[in-house]
Amino acid sequence: MTKKTIMLVCAAGMSTSLLVQKMKNAAQKENLDVNIFATAASETDKKVTSENPDILMLGPQVRYLEGGFKKKYPFPVVVIDMRAYGTMDGEKVLTTALNLIDNK
Repeated sequence: MTKKTIMLVCAAGMSTSLLVQKMKNAAQKENLDVNIFATAASETDKKVTSENPDILMLGPQVRYLEGGFKKKYPFPVVVIDMRAYGTMDGEKVLTTALNLIDNK
């Protein structure tokens, strides 16, 4: 399995940082080779270029960016489930991301 890169985007890159950590912990438990990181919405283009993500996941607070990003990028762009985000359910968000990458 090739390493998958999951990019989380929120307003400032701060609120998703905790979720990134929870996702990394879940990936470690499953022995998955994934690169997960968060960035601010304003840094998205730069990070897409440098990191080549397989999926872009938006924090619910920046869901308004979804349409534009979907037109711009050739990989899945989704809004993170509100409940999973609110409860910082890293396992659920990771599973969602991997399923979308595998089924694109």
